Amino acid sequence: MAKDKTQLLRLLFIDRKIREGMRSGILANCSSMGAEYEVSAKSILRDIDYLRNQRDAPIAYDAKNRGYYYTEENYALPAISLNESDLFAICIAEKALQMHEDTPIYRKLQKVFRKIEDSLPEKVSIHPEWVEDKLSVIPERQTRLEPEIWEAVSAGLSKNQTVVISYRKPGARESTERRVDPCHLVRYQGEWYLIGHCHRRNAIVTFAMSRIETALLLEKKFTVPVDFDHAQYAGSQFGIFSGEREIVVKVWFSGKHAPYVLEREWHPKQTTVREKDGSVVLGFPARHLYEVERWILSWGSGAKALAPKELVCLVQKELAAALADYGRVEEKVKS
Repeated sequence: MAKDKTQLLRLLFIDRKIREGMRSGILANCSSMGAEYEVSAKSILRDIDYLRNQRDAPIAYDAKNRGYYYTEENYALPAISLNESDLFAICIAEKALQMHEDTPIYRKLQKVFRKIEDSLPEKVSIHPEWVEDKLSVIPERQTRLEPEIWEAVSAGLSKNQTVVISYRKPGARESTERRVDPCHLVRYQGEWYLIGHCHRRNAIVTFAMSRIETALLLEKKFTVPVDFDHAQYAGSQFGIFSGEREIVVKVWFSGKHAPYVLEREWHPKQTTVREKDGSVVLGFPARHLYEVERWILSWGSGAKALAPKELVCLVQKELAAALADYGRVEEKVKS
């Protein structure tokens, strides 16, 4: 899970790992705890020094077994005070759970959050009730996932095991069977996508999880390709779909729409050129034009594709078809 990096939760984590190590005989050290909590070993060491010096924790280091232990087995971590920023972060995290309400992982996330709440001090000097009335997280409308499909895919992802899926493309009458090596899961605009090596196409392919009708976990193990870069599918491109070639896109926006375009980052490598008349030309690299086309059309007359020529033709064709449809509707209304 994505872990809260506040010191409060790190200290609780360190306390738990030290106790687990004492029970199992395999003591926890800075490297093992840092790797599991996704922070540096130096951060763990600083926290241990804090527990020793500020919280009088009887923590000792066993050089032979290369790990930490408590010299007093009955020692209990004293209550830790929460500052306002800690509490605010925790309250936001609980609100953010609503974004996953329609997914199978929602119940698991709730359980994890309850564990975090249970580990907090009994007495908190700041009351969180105000958050209910003054903080909201509006979730995106999202597709629904079948729990058994999610479990099979996530198991294949965590264990590096191939899954067999039945996948139905948009508009297709029948589904096709695919053997996929799951490499990454990404959530984008209310949909979960599986990024994996498709045996049928012998390439990395993006699958919408909601279009997977069945999923079966196989015993076959696989190795993630060394050149696989999950960042390519998690924020470093425009949209979720990816092609083999990179295309430079340029879009003109009217002065009326310019403020909305300029106030947001649409791509990490975007460029903006402000024209004298108040309009803006936005440029960015893309690997697939389908989502770019839909995005341009959503701005109506306030946006115009400038490059590449392929994108210009796609937008023109779509607008012409829409105009023709409206013409036929108008004729029916008149008749």
